[in-house]
Amino acid sequence: MSVIIDRRLNDRNKSAVNRARFMRRYKAHLQRAVADMVSQRSIRDMERGGTVHIPHRDIAEPVIRHGPGGDREMVHPHNREFQPGDRIRRPPGGAGGRGNGSGEGGGDAEDSFTFTLSREEFMNLFLDDLELPNMVRNVVGTLKESRPQRAGYTPQGSPTNLAVARSLRQALGRRIALTGSARRRLAEIEARGGDLDAQAAADPVLAEEIADLRRRIARVPFLDEIDLRYRHRVMVPRPLSQAVMFCLMDVSASMDERKKDLAKRFYTLLYLFLERKYEHVDVVFIRHTDDAEEVDEQHFFHDPKTGGTVVYSALHLMEEIIGQRYPAEQWNIYAAQASDGDAFGADPEKSRNFLVEKLLPKTRYFAYIEVGDEGSTRASSLSAAYRRIESSRFAMRAVQERGDIYPVFRELFGRQTT
Repeated sequence: MSVIIDRRLNDRNKSAVNRARFMRRYKAHLQRAVADMVSQRSIRDMERGGTVHIPHRDIAEPVIRHGPGGDREMVHPHNREFQPGDRIRRPPGGAGGRGNGSGEGGGDAEDSFTFTLSREEFMNLFLDDLELPNMVRNVVGTLKESRPQRAGYTPQGSPTNLAVARSLRQALGRRIALTGSARRRLAEIEARGGDLDAQAAADPVLAEEIADLRRRIARVPFLDEIDLRYRHRVMVPRPLSQAVMFCLMDVSASMDERKKDLAKRFYTLLYLFLERKYEHVDVVFIRHTDDAEEVDEQHFFHDPKTGGTVVYSALHLMEEIIGQRYPAEQWNIYAAQASDGDAFGADPEKSRNFLVEKLLPKTRYFAYIEVGDEGSTRASSLSAAYRRIESSRFAMRAVQERGDIYPVFRELFGRQTT
């Protein structure tokens, strides 16, 4: 199998092949750098590229060299200080060598290799190995998606679709059919009297017959227009993966600015993931205090409205929207709920029962992210109720600081290997 390698240089004399090879080889370093960038950036700069620093010791590779061999003694020209056998002292402060020091003060600084990620490369690393769990193709309807499918051969078509092997097979079959009788007659004459040319020289009548048979065979062309066959393809509709993601965020008074910022960061990552990875995915934003409402993206991330806490109102509104716009048999339904878990009275138990009985049977995956105080180990009333849910479609994680968001996000939406 032949492989074509494009070694043409890109803009600024950069090799795209070498760059891609480097990114494959040091993918783990780059992904750790992406995780650090995501935890430190503001929400507005989440899609921007960045600079990655990789220690030289991590990119060093063993090299095999062919030396001259043996022991050699030499004194380089213009040497006025050393004689053969002298031991050369190490330069002070680590200067003059290829060491790990900075050259000043003998510190422990370490050289690093700087690699700049573009916006596309950053997003590709960010979205690597992420997917919506349990998605199925379940719709053949208004959203038409077709793919070409092979449907045999046709005698007419474009030259680019010419099936050479099939055409030659057709030509061979035609030649065998049209010249079969003449070839059999020649074979009979040869079997009866030996060499055809010798028989033709001895018998003029037989010579005329042999010449006529050979002319009949020669008149049949090697390849005719009727032999040509072209690959035929037809477009067939394929099922679509229609999905909807419900984003439910608690904006009650107990959710202070730090908690809201953590929740918004999680939903920003989720929104970028859905927008770039999937084409047919709707996103429904629901904010709730003691009352839930469906809002647009702008109000979801920036509306300062606050109030009490009733988690059940958001779940009930989600169930109403599913019934009105997203039939479960036609849509892959997902949900991500973020809250600090401070619910009161019968609301936690009521929310749990409603989630188990009404929503989980209709959803492919429901993720609950509890945004807590930094360093806190106290379990909220809502998490205590949700912890009793036993379902492969439900996942619950806790986030307490910025550095927790990206690992939790990858854990919830990482590609499942079976």
